[in-house]
Amino acid sequence: MTAEHAADQQPVRLDKWLWAARFFKTRSLAKQAIESGHVRYGGERSKVSKDVEIGARLRIRQGWDEVEVVVRGLSDQRRGAPEARRLYEETAESQERRASQRLQREAAQGLVSPQRPTKQQRRALQRLKRGA
Repeated sequence: MTAEHAADQQPVRLDKWLWAARFFKTRSLAKQAIESGHVRYGGERSKVSKDVEIGARLRIRQGWDEVEVVVRGLSDQRRGAPEARRLYEETAESQERRASQRLQREAAQGLVSPQRPTKQQRRALQRLKRGA
């Protein structure tokens, strides 16, 4: 997108841009994330009504992942995922960090049992505690 083409576009609010770029399903979810500090604009907390500029760096935390993107286009309309993907570019550092954190989570998954013990396992633990 050229600079003169970008100058022709109307300003887009941060919550609308996040919704159009498909980071959040609804604008109200985007608003909640911005207000709770899960979205950083240029390294700082911002308001929902902040106008997004091309070239701005955003840090967006969603669940386990924190994505750092550079704004490449503006849109206030939600479209398909391939078109939404053209609105931003994820930084290389962010991709590497997310990949390493994913591998750490997968490695730790085997150490922690995500489920409650079964009745049989509970009885075995009780026998073990009693020393029988």
